[in-house]
Amino acid sequence: MTTATAVQAVLALENGTTFTGVAIGAIGAESQGELVFNTAMSGYQEVLTDPSYAGQIVTFTYPHIGNYGVNDEDVESDGLKAAGLVVHELSRVVSNYRAQRSLQQYLEDFGVAGIAGIDTRALVRILRSEGAMRAVIAHGSNLDPAELVERARLVPSMEGLDLTPQVTTATPYTVQPETDEAELSRTWYQYTTQQPTEAPSQTYHVVAVDFGVKRNILRRLAAYGCRVTVVPATTTASEIRALQPDGIFLSNGPGDPAAVTGAIATVRELLGTAPMFGICLGHQIMSLAVGASTYKLKFGHRGANHPVQYVPTGAIEITSQNHGFAVDPSTLPDWAEMTHVNLNDHTCAGINLPQHNAFAVQYHPEASPGPHDSDYLFQDFMRRMAASN
Repeated sequence: MTTATAVQAVLALENGTTFTGVAIGAIGAESQGELVFNTAMSGYQEVLTDPSYAGQIVTFTYPHIGNYGVNDEDVESDGLKAAGLVVHELSRVVSNYRAQRSLQQYLEDFGVAGIAGIDTRALVRILRSEGAMRAVIAHGSNLDPAELVERARLVPSMEGLDLTPQVTTATPYTVQPETDEAELSRTWYQYTTQQPTEAPSQTYHVVAVDFGVKRNILRRLAAYGCRVTVVPATTTASEIRALQPDGIFLSNGPGDPAAVTGAIATVRELLGTAPMFGICLGHQIMSLAVGASTYKLKFGHRGANHPVQYVPTGAIEITSQNHGFAVDPSTLPDWAEMTHVNLNDHTCAGINLPQHNAFAVQYHPEASPGPHDSDYLFQDFMRRMAASN
């Protein structure tokens, strides 16, 4: 995105590298956080509103971003959660019948700064070789790159950082199966082989622990007939049991899973009381609750086409992923099963805990953006709840 009155912007990395480009988003604002990259070709709105990106500046590897605009249906939360945006080119033209505003306007509305006009290929090569790193985006004509590098080095490290208080709900709320949200999810699946495409007759009460849950996860649970009670991340085990759930869901979220110590203890206490399903941060917290350990990936998994193998059958799923930490499978207890493997780097992508009727995956079966290959996991959760009732 370039204009005659374009404002200069600088992206400074903690390793001393700087890029000069054009300011986008909230002109004059500043963004700082962990710089990561996402390889999805579309779905920028879902990415930027995903609470799992709290504290992170997102670089899109696809060179042209923003051409279909932004709408109110495709948000994953109540607004922009990413700390900043880096693109090669931000589209000045919005062309889609669902668009309600431009991505530029959306960034302005939430006060998020970004940078365009830089070589994102070179930037991603740095992140792949040296790893995700702290960074600052600043706007202005008299910026000191060296000073910005020093400020980038002062940004808190993602390791040891519990960001769930920033993104969890303040109070419980309920998502009902007989709603427009559930019907919307069913509509999006009507041209796939996945179910349900009609409202199920059986309903289950699911308590979803919100570590930064994506809206489309809740929509998908509701589409399968679940009455979902969403509770804050600090909700105790006794408070969750008092809600008498048919199933317990552990959501995605940002930050270092090992730092979410309260939730780990809560999940440890809840395991075995009702069928349990975890996604991403929920997968890591469940693993930590049974004694496993987690570690930070070099540059993480963020994109909509990551191949995962379902170990019991050998089937391959193409998955949507967004995480910077992983579970060390060698630290899982002997009775735990590693059910899924990421075929890009052979990291743990899913577990089953047969002693506790619990399972989890290190990716997003609801996609948004991404393919619908893994929707069967929601069906598995429904079967587990049906068998327990």
